Amino acid sequence: MSSDTPIINLSNHFLIAMPGLNDELFGKSVVYLCEHSPKGAIGLIINKPSGLTVGDLFEKVDLPLNRPELAHLPVFHGGPLQPERGFVLHEAMGDAEPVGADETPPAVARAIREALSGLEDDEPAAEPQAAAGEAAQDPPPSRPSAYASTLRMADGLEMTTSRDVLEALSSGAGPRKVLMTLGYASWGEGQLESEISENSWLTVKASPQLIFDTPVAQRYEQAMALLGLQPWMLAPGSGHA
Repeated sequence: MSSDTPIINLSNHFLIAMPGLNDELFGKSVVYLCEHSPKGAIGLIINKPSGLTVGDLFEKVDLPLNRPELAHLPVFHGGPLQPERGFVLHEAMGDAEPVGADETPPAVARAIREALSGLEDDEPAAEPQAAAGEAAQDPPPSRPSAYASTLRMADGLEMTTSRDVLEALSSGAGPRKVLMTLGYASWGEGQLESEISENSWLTVKASPQLIFDTPVAQRYEQAMALLGLQPWMLAPGSGHA
């Protein structure tokens, strides 16, 4: 990162693709940033359905789904990395206080890097079945959660990569609100800041209601509405960070 690049922390923010961002996956995408630090950023796309439903995914991992209200929900393309791996964004189930927006989160940053490193060290899976079914072998993060491999974010959200969250849902328990993805998005040191400066992305504080309750087809427009904008108001090349 260059010395004149401002240091920002966009953890628990949305990235909203500018209308001029022409990319098959990221075009018109809304990305929830799980973690952002000077070393990079990690997030999940929340508005690009994969074609699978949660019910389909549970069939693939040979688990019953005793949460019928979840069966019809889409599983999303979370990003281009590890697309055979499952990620579950959900309401917090542990007792620890979440990281505040103005708090430096070294424990969370370390935990997410360790969790993803553990995934990358595993043998690649041939199908989503192995993605969601294999528990990561990393030690639990320093902030307690109900599940083995979980990263705690602000606003009462967690992202879990271990099978135990699926087993909880299978039994009829688990978090009330969930969003499941295959794969995740990642930016290296200074990469996201550079893309924002090039007007590829809008940024705004994340809204759990938009993640879990807004119809998928409306998420892009509703994310822009958090900034008081509509897509037609933005010509390619203009931006807001």
